[in-house]
Amino acid sequence: MFWFVLSVKRRNEIKIASQLENIGYQVYCPTITVVKQWSDRKKIIEEPLFRSYVFVKAAKEERNQILSVNGVVNFLYFEKKPAIIRDNEIETIRKYLGLANASIQVVNMTNLPAQTKVSINQGLFMGQKGEVIRSGKKTVFVQLQSINMMMMVEFKL
Repeated sequence: MFWFVLSVKRRNEIKIASQLENIGYQVYCPTITVVKQWSDRKKIIEEPLFRSYVFVKAAKEERNQILSVNGVVNFLYFEKKPAIIRDNEIETIRKYLGLANASIQVVNMTNLPAQTKVSINQGLFMGQKGEVIRSGKKTVFVQLQSINMMMMVEFKL
């Protein structure tokens, strides 16, 4: 069983995750709480952290059944193979989303300069090796190598 990344129809991530759960798959669709401003009001809503992506834990043989779910576009491929997320990457996302004093957003790594990887040797992120690629006083970038994306965690001091 592996964690695969599904590309899904935009704005249907939570609905598709629910459908996959209902047929027996272990699914993870990380969400964040955001405040949206309309002309006449503000509203607090849950949005997917990774737009158009849902993580599903399944065997390779189950891929065709997953693709038959309405709204699933395809599996995400990285280097011509289905992108597989390691369990520790899923746990890292869960850990950071569980922190009350952190705000998280996702940034595409193609815009970052090459060779900016660092290892954290002090503070909350001590022991993170090979995943944190840049850090500042209040910001840490955690690399998800499997899907060529990065999670930015900003701590409010």
